[in-house]
Amino acid sequence: MDAAPTFDQRVSARLGDLTPAERDVTLFFQANREEVLVGSATSLASRIGTSDATVVRTVQALGYSGLAELRRQLADEIRADLSPASRIERTLGAVGNALDAAFHSTLATHLQMIDELHRNVSSHLYASVVHEIEHAGRVVVFGLGPSSALAQYFSIQLRRFGFEARTISHSGLLIADDLKEIRQGDLVFVLAYSRVYTEVQALVDCATKAAARLVLITDTLGMALQRKVNLVLPVARGRVDAFSMHTATMALIEALLVGVAAAQPERVVESLKRLDRLRASVAGKDMVLITKTSRQGSGRARISGRK
Repeated sequence: MDAAPTFDQRVSARLGDLTPAERDVTLFFQANREEVLVGSATSLASRIGTSDATVVRTVQALGYSGLAELRRQLADEIRADLSPASRIERTLGAVGNALDAAFHSTLATHLQMIDELHRNVSSHLYASVVHEIEHAGRVVVFGLGPSSALAQYFSIQLRRFGFEARTISHSGLLIADDLKEIRQGDLVFVLAYSRVYTEVQALVDCATKAAARLVLITDTLGMALQRKVNLVLPVARGRVDAFSMHTATMALIEALLVGVAAAQPERVVESLKRLDRLRASVAGKDMVLITKTSRQGSGRARISGRK
């Protein structure tokens, strides 16, 4: 049985039959595969300067039933070689050993990710997730590896805001102890990228059985898990085949935190004031903050507690 054609093989076979507008869309797909994985037809059309109908028509002209099938193939092809070593090799291949290039290229990638986040997460979707946090009995945030630090940060800030929150960052058999604690009324954030590994599948299944709500933060797993979760927040991590960067995920987390504070200001402010009082009690005495004016002899500003 012959293997299915790759994306590039489909493009080569059909490019001559495409209209000029469809050709522009196809060339964009080839140059921006990671953006195709997370962008809607509307957001992709906006980036290309065409209509969403043209985007959909192009996908079908390439032999796909729809954008979902195209994304599945692109994701599978990109995942074929996603080791950390190969990712950094691709990144270094683009910037070489010039530090100036590394700096500006990295910042450019961060700016692009933030721009994609702004396009791909609508105001309605953002508000829906903030609403879920407001009304959750407890927030559980899951993340492994580098994502565990982001999950921990999210949980700490939510607790400071007066919400019950916890982090799940164990892998292997240890995660079973965490999974058995998931209960109805929980809102479970799943930070998962690239593939549905065993811990992600077990978490989703456990949360579903417990009637907990699920929010997925991901780059490429939206299609694979969209029917098993309540909401999907598409977040890019730079080029899918290059060094993973987490700026957009952090920006989304902090946007959600500010949104929660805006939705429940009295609760959040009162909780943080209580934190201030507890910090002051631990510090034992006011700490002195040396400011520019105080160095010039105009006095010292005193603060209570610690950062």
